[in-house]
Amino acid sequence: RNMMYDVTAFGELLIDFTPCGAGEEDTLLFERNPGGAPANVSVCVSKLGGRAALISKVGNDIFGHFLKEVLERHDVETRGLLFSDTVKTTLAFVQLDRFGERTFSFYRNPGADTTIEPGEIDYGLIKNSKVFHFGSLSLTDEPSRSALLAAADFAVKSGCIISYDPNLRIPLWKNLDEARNSIISMLPYADILKVSLEEMEFITGEQNLEKGSLILSEKYGLDLVIVTLGKDGSAYRTGNTLRTQKAFDRVKAVDTTGAGDAFLGAFLYSVTQRDIKEFKAADTKIIDEMMNFANAAAALCVMKKGAIPAMPDLETVKKLMDG
Repeated sequence: RNMMYDVTAFGELLIDFTPCGAGEEDTLLFERNPGGAPANVSVCVSKLGGRAALISKVGNDIFGHFLKEVLERHDVETRGLLFSDTVKTTLAFVQLDRFGERTFSFYRNPGADTTIEPGEIDYGLIKNSKVFHFGSLSLTDEPSRSALLAAADFAVKSGCIISYDPNLRIPLWKNLDEARNSIISMLPYADILKVSLEEMEFITGEQNLEKGSLILSEKYGLDLVIVTLGKDGSAYRTGNTLRTQKAFDRVKAVDTTGAGDAFLGAFLYSVTQRDIKEFKAADTKIIDEMMNFANAAAALCVMKKGAIPAMPDLETVKKLMDG
């Protein structure tokens, strides 16, 4: 089964319970949405027409089987998806404020995603992938931490482009120092780092985009640093070049869940279509185009609720870009 994949993602696959109105006597209603940042990225790649795979673990429960069905429906390869008979699927309850911004409460102590072991990984998926993508949520606990390290080491040896989105979720860490040190420990693996402004500041202690991105680029030797700026668009740095890209302002944000994953999925899809290996040597015009494409995917994602259900397809992204 030596299928080639554009992107293989490693990490959490979970349920996001998203608010969807109120029932009798103001009881809050929640909607069961499939989520987990690496899973969102893989679905986005697949919906745009790329070949994607996910390495993850869910519980052998109604949620785990539902999540596998969702991946299959979106043509994401699931042979790297494992089921735990002892630990349940991770759940996240999302609360939205009036601007569509969200906070999370997690049911994960442990969750099945943190119980994946190095020996359970399908290394063939990584070997046959152009891009290996991961986040930091696998680093919060063992054995998933060791599993991620083994997978990342193997991906580097296999010549994959390595993509990393720290995706900081403070409630899941024992303390902030551990979170920071763990997140930083994976930076040397990455060719592409995607952070939000808050995550950049968390890692570097620097709020200023120019300074923070420079620290990430120089101190950690990152080829390409992407900083997403929410409604202000995004920015990227390669070496001494820092460029910003405006957001698509013709959209009304309903739910920002998954927007960064839609952005990154679209960006990684672009990378695999152009087969760029060296971002520092790449023409800024090409990276500008890829960033614009990614901004369009993120804009479409915030117009709908949930993460995976909101991932756009190629035609819709092109339509928005053609305005």
